[in-house]
Amino acid sequence: MTQTGHPVLGLRDLSIALPHGSDRDFAVQDISLTVQAGECVCLVGESGSGKSITGQAIMGMIPPALTRHSGQVTFCGRALDLDQPHAMQPLRGREIGMIFQEPTASLDPIMRVGAQIAEVLAVHGLRDRTQRRARLRQLLDAVHLPDPDRIAQSYPHELSGGQAQRIVIAMALAHDPKLIIADEPTTALDVTTQAEILRLLKGLQKAQGAGLLFITHDLGVVADIADHVIVMQHGRIVEQGSRDAFFSNPQHPYSRKLLAALPQRRPNTAPRPAPPVVLEARDISLTYRKHAGVLRHTLVPAVRDVSLQLRRGQTHGIVGESGSGKSSFVRCLLHLERFDSGSVHIDGQDTAQWGGTLPRSLRQRIQIVLQDPYTALNPRQRIGDTIAEAAQIHGASRDDARAKARDLLELVGLTPAAYARYPHEFSGGQRQRICIARALAPEPEILIADEAVSALDVSIQAQILALFRDLQDRLGFAILFVTHDLRVASAICDDVTVMRAGRVVEQGPMARIFDAPSAEYTRHLLEAMPDRGNFALSGVSNMAAQAQFPTDGVTP
Repeated sequence: MTQTGHPVLGLRDLSIALPHGSDRDFAVQDISLTVQAGECVCLVGESGSGKSITGQAIMGMIPPALTRHSGQVTFCGRALDLDQPHAMQPLRGREIGMIFQEPTASLDPIMRVGAQIAEVLAVHGLRDRTQRRARLRQLLDAVHLPDPDRIAQSYPHELSGGQAQRIVIAMALAHDPKLIIADEPTTALDVTTQAEILRLLKGLQKAQGAGLLFITHDLGVVADIADHVIVMQHGRIVEQGSRDAFFSNPQHPYSRKLLAALPQRRPNTAPRPAPPVVLEARDISLTYRKHAGVLRHTLVPAVRDVSLQLRRGQTHGIVGESGSGKSSFVRCLLHLERFDSGSVHIDGQDTAQWGGTLPRSLRQRIQIVLQDPYTALNPRQRIGDTIAEAAQIHGASRDDARAKARDLLELVGLTPAAYARYPHEFSGGQRQRICIARALAPEPEILIADEAVSALDVSIQAQILALFRDLQDRLGFAILFVTHDLRVASAICDDVTVMRAGRVVEQGPMARIFDAPSAEYTRHLLEAMPDRGNFALSGVSNMAAQAQFPTDGVTP
């Protein structure tokens, strides 16, 4: 129990200094906040705002290059000695639980997950093996994992993302901590899995009466679970208040900018003649063989009889959860997988006539922007050369390719001076702009965006979506937009295909799919989305039309 009158967590004037030569002096500066027992405080901001450093400072786990400049952290009324790791050790995992963003990075890949939870129990005093087994089973039941005995004997790679995150939550709650710090625990999850994890975490937190500091950049999540909201920008708190007050009347321009950046429905346009079809898939099926031992394998159907049409100058969305077959289907379109049956036509040409690979002339006409801009670029190649290389491969001369690279950098909102820089010198949003420029270098007719905005902050996501629309209007290419988020799809797509377990469950115009879905699964996806639609009650929905977004620091 906390001492009477004391919050579970208190920060007073906390400042963490950055190394000399950084873009600012402090990672966080003069941060003060409290978390009461049973309260959920959401710490909101984009990458670089200082959210995660704040969470790490509370645990006494800031990176060695950073130093605590000033300030105090109190836990249940007593000051924490953050400069003494051994003094913090008894609290970590027992009194204070922490849930990290990427569950697979938080788990030992060569240790069964049940053993990892048991280790946490043993480290903090539960020595009896029988008691540990009983508590392990209790925790697995509490996080609603199916077949807990099998799950306990599994390795992390054998679990889905949602299952792995439930294991991490079980570890964080193993000793009924008084404070839970959750650092972006749902960012990498599908919308339905995210909804399940949020309900689970909030329910367990309330049942235990623990304080919850929830770190996120997703205001939809904040609307679902927060009691109190704190907004951070450039290491400082710029606004805080109750959830209802924040969403009904945000005070700071940065808060209004974040709210305005939420995906907005693409307005319905008057009917017009259908443009010609540039890409058509007919009854594509793909089966993977999964090895189950020597001379044994099982067949795993990944795609089943999927058909769609993509029209010139329009955007067609493919929506579904992980494992729905979206990316496998895209690989079939690109002939990166040898599919079992069906056909792919580009501008009316059946690609089967070229066998297993597309000729260079067709590969020039269909390009892809991948999900992770951090791994999509060669870290040792200047970005201008990366873009120019894409043009040269498809026939441009060296001088023409370099000139085109400079033009494309300007087209996607970066300065020509960026040509000579390396990928590590750019933010995530800037890197995604570079990936788009590279994909446009061969002058494609079709651009495939495979979860191209899912890893980005909300305002950067809005910028990239606006950039896709602007470039499409200027250049006239078609976009196949792959996402797990129907609301993001509604902001950019003309038509939508909803997939589940490798099959199409619904297909049609975006407005009809979003407003009157016919499939139960589509309704399930819509219901699972964080409660972003309720922002309209505050008039925030009108902000998007008025907001002016910077181009993510276009001068690197």
